[in-house]
Amino acid sequence: MSALFKTLFFGGVKVKISELAPGTGNVELEAEVVGVEEPREINKMGRQLRVANVTIRDDSGTITLVLWNDAIEKVKEGDKISIKNGYVNTWQDKAQLTLGKFGKMEVLG
Repeated sequence: MSALFKTLFFGGVKVKISELAPGTGNVELEAEVVGVEEPREINKMGRQLRVANVTIRDDSGTITLVLWNDAIEKVKEGDKISIKNGYVNTWQDKAQLTLGKFGKMEVLG
Protein backbone atom coordinates (compact mmCIF):
# COMPACT_ATOMS: atom_id res chain seq x y z
CA MET A 1 0.00 0.00 0.00
CA SER A 2 1.54 3.31 -1.01
CA ALA A 3 2.23 6.16 1.41
CA LEU A 4 0.03 8.42 -0.71
CA PHE A 5 -2.89 5.98 -0.44
CA LYS A 6 -2.38 5.73 3.34
CA THR A 7 -2.27 9.52 3.63
CA LEU A 8 -5.37 10.12 1.53
CA PHE A 9 -7.50 7.45 3.12
CA PHE A 10 -6.21 6.99 6.66
CA GLY A 11 -4.23 10.13 7.57
CA GLY A 12 -1.57 10.02 10.23
CA VAL A 13 -0.55 6.41 9.55
CA LYS A 14 3.15 5.80 10.24
CA VAL A 15 5.08 5.12 7.07
CA LYS A 16 8.57 3.94 6.24
CA ILE A 17 11.08 6.18 4.51
CA SER A 18 11.14 3.86 1.50
CA GLU A 19 7.42 4.60 0.96
CA LEU A 20 7.90 8.36 0.70
CA ALA A 21 7.54 10.07 -2.67
CA PRO A 22 7.46 13.74 -3.69
CA GLY A 23 4.01 15.19 -3.04
CA THR A 24 3.30 12.94 -0.05
CA GLY A 25 1.75 14.93 2.79
CA ASN A 26 0.65 14.21 6.36
CA VAL A 27 3.79 12.08 6.81
CA GLU A 28 4.14 10.39 10.18
CA LEU A 29 7.30 8.40 10.90
CA GLU A 30 9.98 7.58 13.44
CA ALA A 31 13.65 7.62 12.48
CA GLU A 32 17.20 8.01 13.72
CA VAL A 33 19.32 11.09 13.01
CA VAL A 34 22.51 9.90 11.29
CA GLY A 35 23.95 13.24 10.17
CA VAL A 36 23.50 16.97 10.71
CA GLU A 37 25.03 19.45 8.26
CA GLU A 38 26.22 22.87 9.33
CA PRO A 39 23.37 25.39 9.17
CA ARG A 40 23.56 27.95 6.39
CA GLU A 41 22.00 31.39 6.27
CA ILE A 42 19.73 32.40 3.43
CA ASN A 43 17.70 35.46 2.58
CA LYS A 44 14.13 34.48 1.74
CA MET A 45 11.81 37.30 0.74
CA GLY A 46 13.82 39.81 2.77
CA ARG A 47 14.09 37.61 5.90
CA GLN A 48 17.35 36.11 7.18
CA LEU A 49 16.76 32.42 7.91
CA ARG A 50 18.90 29.46 8.89
CA VAL A 51 18.45 26.06 7.24
CA ALA A 52 20.20 22.72 7.74
CA ASN A 53 19.94 19.33 6.09
CA VAL A 54 19.63 16.40 8.48
CA THR A 55 19.97 12.82 7.28
CA ILE A 56 17.51 10.44 8.94
CA ARG A 57 17.05 6.69 8.54
CA ASP A 58 14.78 3.85 9.48
CA ASP A 59 15.08 0.17 8.62
CA SER A 60 13.91 0.86 5.06
CA GLY A 61 16.18 3.70 3.93
CA THR A 62 17.36 7.29 4.40
CA ILE A 63 16.07 10.74 3.45
CA THR A 64 17.10 14.35 3.98
CA LEU A 65 15.02 16.19 6.58
CA VAL A 66 15.17 19.97 6.12
CA LEU A 67 15.08 21.93 9.39
CA TRP A 68 14.73 25.67 9.79
CA ASN A 69 15.85 28.12 12.49
CA ASP A 70 15.26 26.93 16.09
CA ALA A 71 14.41 23.36 15.02
CA ILE A 72 18.04 22.86 13.99
CA GLU A 73 19.32 22.93 17.58
CA LYS A 74 16.76 20.37 18.74
CA VAL A 75 18.49 17.39 17.11
CA LYS A 76 21.91 15.78 17.12
CA GLU A 77 23.39 12.69 15.56
CA GLY A 78 22.09 9.54 17.25
CA ASP A 79 18.75 11.03 18.33
CA LYS A 80 15.53 9.13 17.66
CA ILE A 81 12.84 11.46 16.35
CA SER A 82 9.15 11.38 15.54
CA ILE A 83 7.73 13.42 12.67
CA LYS A 84 4.03 14.22 12.39
CA ASN A 85 2.34 16.03 9.50
CA GLY A 86 5.52 16.37 7.47
CA TYR A 87 5.55 16.48 3.69
CA VAL A 88 7.87 15.44 0.90
CA ASN A 89 9.02 17.77 -1.86
CA THR A 90 11.99 17.84 -4.19
CA TRP A 91 15.04 20.05 -4.29
CA GLN A 92 17.61 19.66 -7.07
CA ASP A 93 15.90 16.42 -8.17
CA LYS A 94 16.14 14.80 -4.72
CA ALA A 95 13.24 13.99 -2.41
CA GLN A 96 13.37 15.69 0.97
CA LEU A 97 11.15 15.70 4.03
CA THR A 98 10.17 18.99 5.62
CA LEU A 99 7.98 20.07 8.51
CA GLY A 100 6.54 23.17 6.87
CA LYS A 101 4.26 25.36 8.97
CA PHE A 102 2.10 22.55 10.35
CA GLY A 103 4.50 19.67 10.88
CA LYS A 104 5.79 18.65 14.30
CA MET A 105 9.04 17.01 15.34
CA GLU A 106 9.65 15.39 18.71
CA VAL A 107 12.98 14.10 19.95
CA LEU A 108 12.34 10.69 21.51
CA GLY A 109 15.83 10.17 22.90
